[in-house]
Amino acid sequence: MARTSSDIALKTRQADEASPRPKPRLDLFKFVPFRLNRLAAEVSSALAVEYQERHGLDIPAWRVIATLGFRNDACSAQFISQCTRTHKSTISRAVTTLLHQGLIERVENEADRREFRLQLTKKGRALYEELFPQLLRREDEILACLSAQERKQLSALLGKIEQSLDLIQTSEEADAKQAY
Repeated sequence: MARTSSDIALKTRQADEASPRPKPRLDLFKFVPFRLNRLAAEVSSALAVEYQERHGLDIPAWRVIATLGFRNDACSAQFISQCTRTHKSTISRAVTTLLHQGLIERVENEADRREFRLQLTKKGRALYEELFPQLLRREDEILACLSAQERKQLSALLGKIEQSLDLIQTSEEADAKQAY
């Protein structure tokens, strides 16, 4: 007896229905939050070489220096923690270390004398001014696999995601909203 294509299709469908289907799995390598986190960790580690080997700074200490370095005025450790999305205890430990190294100092908050704000010392400012051009060069090396147009697209796409999550995107915006 000759088998028709519909007979074969029916038997195939019945076999498919009879066999247990594998449960859908989350492929982490296609999951955007995983990919962004992994990229952030790798880029952060690549940049850390610049300040760890030469100056003995860890990533949280650099985050404190970088945040204070781009600002025009002093800010709280809470601002740094929220701005960098780093746990407050981690920032607190970094602040303590940087205070002892003389790279940052506490200044009284004129609006609330119970609160101290942080700012770079002259030594800390000099370190920041030395490091940031090196880090920008390293960023260029990391992004060298992208064309100028792709870099603009990446920046625009990241900005779009940040905006959808209501994240502050510029220091001017943070200052204007007195955010963080």
